[in-house]
Amino acid sequence: MSAVAIVEDVAEPGPAAERRGVRPLLEAIGLTKRFGAFTALDAVSIELHAGEFHALLGENGAGKSTLVKCMLGYYHPDDGSVILDGREQTIASPRDARRLGIGMVYQHFTLVPSMTVLENLVMSRTEVPGVIDWKSERRALSQFLETMPLKVPLDTKVDRLSSGERQKTEILKQLYLGSRVLVLDEPTSVLTPDEAREVLGFLRALASESGMSVLLITHKFAEVTAFCDRVTVLRKGAKVGAGKVAELSTADMAEMMIGERELAAVPDRVAHAGETEPVLSARNLVSGDAGTRGSVAIEQLDVRAGEIVGIAGISGNGQTRLVELISGQARPDAGEIRVKGKTYDASRAAAQAMKVRCLPEEPLRNACVGKMSVAENLAFRAFDRAPDGKPRRLLDKGGMRRDAERLIAAYSVKTQSPSARIETLSGGNVQRAVLARELSGETDLLVAANPCFGLDFGAVADIRAQILKARNDGAAVLLVSEDLDEVVALSDRIAVMFEGRIVFECEGGEKADTRQIGAHMAGHSAAGTEGLH
Repeated sequence: MSAVAIVEDVAEPGPAAERRGVRPLLEAIGLTKRFGAFTALDAVSIELHAGEFHALLGENGAGKSTLVKCMLGYYHPDDGSVILDGREQTIASPRDARRLGIGMVYQHFTLVPSMTVLENLVMSRTEVPGVIDWKSERRALSQFLETMPLKVPLDTKVDRLSSGERQKTEILKQLYLGSRVLVLDEPTSVLTPDEAREVLGFLRALASESGMSVLLITHKFAEVTAFCDRVTVLRKGAKVGAGKVAELSTADMAEMMIGERELAAVPDRVAHAGETEPVLSARNLVSGDAGTRGSVAIEQLDVRAGEIVGIAGISGNGQTRLVELISGQARPDAGEIRVKGKTYDASRAAAQAMKVRCLPEEPLRNACVGKMSVAENLAFRAFDRAPDGKPRRLLDKGGMRRDAERLIAAYSVKTQSPSARIETLSGGNVQRAVLARELSGETDLLVAANPCFGLDFGAVADIRAQILKARNDGAAVLLVSEDLDEVVALSDRIAVMFEGRIVFECEGGEKADTRQIGAHMAGHSAAGTEGLH
């Protein structure tokens, strides 16, 4: 049977669910949701059994978010029904879902930063008394946390917690509220590898023991194969596959997700000469108050031609500020940045002269003007320069359109026309367009920040192939990503940032030890490590 066909009659529950009977704990039947003429969800059904860890896979726009929003009361489906414990339920709001024991841990935190963990947990309840006995609440929560292997400080304000602690607090909140069905949306994106194993392992065991059902939305096949019993795959709003994880390979699941479409081939790495003078060199670079969230204090960072240096780190450890300093969106308080031995002030003129290009995080917001056309956005680098480099007094709109058509074809940018507003493009096509602009012409230094965040399989393959091509063509590439798998896969060398400093370095690829990298990301053994050079 083809892997893209729906696998029928294999949706038996896992061992824990078998002990409780085969009736699903929660079942969505034929859920359909339309937005005008667009069908976002087309008669999708899914069964979640007691004691089961169930994966939900699909590319961006496949309908995963729409499905769970219909199940949690954010959307009202046009057709279909949700059945809990064998009874059809009307879930008109998230409050109804909460009352029924259906909870969700979102990809983005929902905690109140200025409140303590204790205050967040108490105030999250459906019913909160007008006068709160905080002493009693603290005692009850302390007793609850004693039964949990996930530890968080009750009296610490959320904005002082690490990303991992915040994610654990989000999960503990749902368990404290008594969720029987728990939806996890990319829960490990802010966790180190060890934290990810700890959290998913704990929830897997808890589901098996308690009869809770967990629905895991993830793009990491390793998490599916390690922790999940069954999988459901969506594509373009429809259910295209389902089955036992043990009976499906990652290739089978990927084929269900993308259909017959071929992914961009990954270029082989071209060997370059050994030690050379760095293209990018940062020395004693300081921005922000030392030790505060997002600050930078880098003694030494070098990136050479023909290599990718990956910056790994948990969100908030200075990676964003580092990119802002190199791209000119922020100014250093001390230290310097040099490109090919010359002082670099990150101005547009300097970037043009020194052939520095940047693919920033959220490019539609940080690298584009949404209401301008694709052609105009593609021309930002060169609209005021003639082919010979001399200043241009009048815009060459015909030339801009011809250049845009060439880049759109070369980088497979899907758009109605070069005249379409760039804000109408999908996230992956905005990324392709910005990368096409930044890599047009000669590039000595490319800075790419979370280049594949939120993109589907096809777009991820395209973007990674282009980054590797730039490296093979001799560009120095600084890759800043919170996806450790991406950093390991693409980088020749890896540097770990913790609290704004580079605390560890190692080789990338197969030689990288993700456990060791993860420990440094969490701040363990961070002292006494020199900068990357």
